[in-house]
Amino acid sequence: MTMNALSRNPAVRGTGWTIFAIILAVLPFVIQHALGNTWVRNLDFAMLYIMLALGLNIVVGFAGLLDLGYVAFYAVGAYTYALLNSPHLVPMLTGTHFEWLLHTPLWFVLPLAAFLAGAFGVLLGAPTLKLRGDYLAIVTLGFGEIIRLFLNNLDRPLNITNGPQGVNLIEPVSMFGHKFTESITIAGIEFSKIHLYYYLFLALAMLIILVTVRLQSSRLGRAWVAIREDEIAAQAMGINTRNVKLLAFAMGASFGGVSGAMFASFQGFVSPESFVLMESIVILAMVVLGGMGNIPGVILGAILLFLMPEVLRDVVNPLQDKLLGERVINPENLRMLLFGGALIFVMLVRPEGLWPSKRRKLEFHEQDAKSKADAASAAVTEESAHG
Repeated sequence: MTMNALSRNPAVRGTGWTIFAIILAVLPFVIQHALGNTWVRNLDFAMLYIMLALGLNIVVGFAGLLDLGYVAFYAVGAYTYALLNSPHLVPMLTGTHFEWLLHTPLWFVLPLAAFLAGAFGVLLGAPTLKLRGDYLAIVTLGFGEIIRLFLNNLDRPLNITNGPQGVNLIEPVSMFGHKFTESITIAGIEFSKIHLYYYLFLALAMLIILVTVRLQSSRLGRAWVAIREDEIAAQAMGINTRNVKLLAFAMGASFGGVSGAMFASFQGFVSPESFVLMESIVILAMVVLGGMGNIPGVILGAILLFLMPEVLRDVVNPLQDKLLGERVINPENLRMLLFGGALIFVMLVRPEGLWPSKRRKLEFHEQDAKSKADAASAAVTEESAHG
């Protein structure tokens, strides 16, 4: 039986998915035993970046709209959770009709963060409907910076965001009456904060993956691809490009809002410095490096680019201490050097990404295939002439 036949066998596929689920379930404990709690925390953050990269992939990978201000939606989600689950707004809302908003549960604040981020996505998309390429990138970049500056300055005359000091004392997620800051023991196994957040983030990431897969194969997903390939042709075929592009901005932004809310809950503190332009660039690089438009590729790119600086931090510093007796190279500088070098290498060698979709791979190598076909045809013609 061939490998393709095995992959189509429902029993084999079911077994494979079961093994994969078991690996994901025990992964934090394996990493904790091998590398310590720090790497379990890194795994939690990797889940957040997977959600962010999948959201940006809708805008950039599916619809072909270059967005350099995606971190703004991340910030909207984070501040939504932070302001509603911290003491910051208590004096302002106590005794008003909005007092019920304080200390909101996860089932309410998570959809609210997604909705508000999606609304900001539409707010960004509406004025940019006629822009593409570099012009769209500049406008979205400015939007991201505007949101950061607002967060930095909305501490006067009415203190809403607490300015550059940020919002602290943010309450953790609470489910079934149990706060995630408190450990829980099940069947003799202790689940600490980093384990509980891992399973929550994993569940949300799986949900976002499921939604993204369904969107990709839907009529809306095909409309996004049509706009990415040729917007004029898509409009001529009857696609409402205005609404479809706005939906791309809204859907991508809502995933960023969910990730931001979870970031605020996990960190317990947010400030405008967490949402700088470099964050948008890193998330975009995750999508490009992994393979735009391909969900497994985007996940791979998010994991690689997030974990790379953490690996460097654990390897470069001890190596310098051992060989040189002092730290000559800052891991952060080395990270940016390797970061840029990796992108240049990928653009030259694999412009379609490390794990591209079949469509994108064929698009990038269409010219190569045509050249090979022409060479083969010329060889056959020459051989026939000699014969």
